[in-house]
Amino acid sequence: MPERDFQERTEQATPRRRRRARREGQVARSLELNAAAIICLGFLSLYVLGPGLAGKTAELMRYVMANAAFVAISDKSFLSLFNEAGMRFLQIVLPIFAVMMLIAIGINVVQVGFDISPKVLNPRFDKLDPVKGLRRLFSGRSLFMAVRDTVKLLVVGFVGYKVIQSEFKDFFLYPDMSIGRLASSLGSLTLSIALKIGVCILAIAIIDYLYQRFEFEKSIRMSKQEIKEELKDTEGSPQMKSRIRQIQREMSRRRMMTAVPTADVVVTNPTEIAVALKYERDRHSAPFVVAKGERLIAQRIREIAVEHDIPIVEDKPLARSLFKLCDIGDIVPEQLYRAVAELLAYVYRLQDKVIS
Repeated sequence: MPERDFQERTEQATPRRRRRARREGQVARSLELNAAAIICLGFLSLYVLGPGLAGKTAELMRYVMANAAFVAISDKSFLSLFNEAGMRFLQIVLPIFAVMMLIAIGINVVQVGFDISPKVLNPRFDKLDPVKGLRRLFSGRSLFMAVRDTVKLLVVGFVGYKVIQSEFKDFFLYPDMSIGRLASSLGSLTLSIALKIGVCILAIAIIDYLYQRFEFEKSIRMSKQEIKEELKDTEGSPQMKSRIRQIQREMSRRRMMTAVPTADVVVTNPTEIAVALKYERDRHSAPFVVAKGERLIAQRIREIAVEHDIPIVEDKPLARSLFKLCDIGDIVPEQLYRAVAELLAYVYRLQDKVIS
């Protein structure tokens, strides 16, 4: 078995590990939160849509009852009545079904975002392993779920009993009520019970969601070795990265060498260091470095300077200072202005140029 399987997973999951877990359908999601949202928002929707649904239901019943005496099962008018009643029934139930579906989809999107993972539908034969099944049965997760469900059952029973108990005094009035008032009273009682139970379940669901997030974060933790291997897969092996850096240095060096023929002067050490300077009065307030190098690179800079008749001046202190303080493209620092200005004045005098 690989050594990494024995390493403790103490590190937070990387973004790549999280994306892989998401593709496999492994997300932090609480089914209790779904149930609580459907109960609370569903009954609120019924409260809002209830009067309209009740009116349409009454119209449907009146329509069916009014036409029932004039049709027979064998009569063609029965099919017409059946189709008409069916369409009206669909008009009644479809709004509440649509609201319930939107609530169910919305609460899942709020929890995990919108993502479709086909891998969740793949059969997992490891769930048929009895050893793993027993391990899951006696795990901390199973214990939490057992405690959660027990608490939920007790809370639902207690809240339902207390709400009904508070209405005991009105139960004896129900036989004397009209059908409309009785339906209204029972509807209010049902809504009160459902909302109070829903609020309690919502509190339990929030705790369950926090626990599911904790378990999810724990399940996707990584060992230090796994992070190293992922970094290696992402950025490549050390040999590959070294080769990439080498290629980048070579490309930068070639670009630098092409700028040497544009220099005004090359300052040398005389053999160890070479720094090429250029002064563009219209673009820069001071001279800047177009190329620098030591040893073989310095030798190549001198060779290119000779090929293009670029003046080469030996000045050990200035060459060392420029090489140390400046990168390619940097303007000469203020403390070297005087020395560089004197150097350029000397070069321009040799070339019969005038400094403006």
